[in-house]
Amino acid sequence: MTRQTSKGTCTFCHREFNKASMIRHLQSCEQRVMQGELESRQKAKKIKALHLVVEGYRLPMYWMHLEVATGTTLATLDRFLRDTWLECCGHLSAFTIGGVRYSVDAALYEWDTGSKNMQVRLDQVLHPGQMCAYEYDFGSTTELTLKVISEREVVAKKKAIEILARNNPPIVPCDVCGKPATSICTQCIYEDKGCLCNTCAKDHECSEEMLLPLVNSPRAGVCGYTGRDPAYIW
Repeated sequence: MTRQTSKGTCTFCHREFNKASMIRHLQSCEQRVMQGELESRQKAKKIKALHLVVEGYRLPMYWMHLEVATGTTLATLDRFLRDTWLECCGHLSAFTIGGVRYSVDAALYEWDTGSKNMQVRLDQVLHPGQMCAYEYDFGSTTELTLKVISEREVVAKKKAIEILARNNPPIVPCDVCGKPATSICTQCIYEDKGCLCNTCAKDHECSEEMLLPLVNSPRAGVCGYTGRDPAYIW
C-alpha cells in the first residue's frame, strides 16, 4: 500500500490539521478549552488523564489522539483499540512497556510464561514522554506504537477513553488505473500491491473472494478485517 502522511480532524472544532500540527492545535483548541472550562465549573469528580498518540507501526498515515483516564486498565485500552481499529477474529494481543510484556489472558497460555496480564492501571506503567508498542494477532500481526504526550486533570466522564482527533481516510490510488482505491487484495498486499478501484476489482486475477474493503485502519486488508462488526466476538 502506498504510504502517505495524512491530515486529521479535531473532534472539538472539526477543523483539519496535518499530523505534525495536531498536538499543538489540541493544546490550544478554543472549542476544547471552552468545553473544559464549562466542565470545571461543575461540582464533579476530578481525575487525571493521559494524552496518548497511537499510530500504525510503519503505517504512519493511521493515527489517533486519545485522552484516557489514568485509572483505566491496559485491558480496557486493548478493548478500545480492537473495537476501533483491529478486531476481526478474536486474536491475541499484547502491550510491551519498558521491556515488560502484558498479554490478554496471559495466564491461559503455557507458552506465554514471560508475560503479565493486562489488568493493570495506566498510571502504574505509563508516564509523559514514554513510548510503548502494541501487537494484535501474533500470526498476521498488526503493530501499533503509543506515545504519552502529557497528563492533566479533567472532569470524570462516562467513557474512560475519548478520541480527541483522528486521521482522515487516506486516499490510496488504484494500482491499475490510479483512481481512488476502494478494496485491497489479501494476497497481493504481501507484495506491496493490490489496492483496487471498483472497476479494476472486477477483473482482478486473484478473484473477488480475496478482496476486502479498504477501510481507515492499519489492519486494512489483513485477515478478515472489514471495519464492520467482527466475525468473532472476543
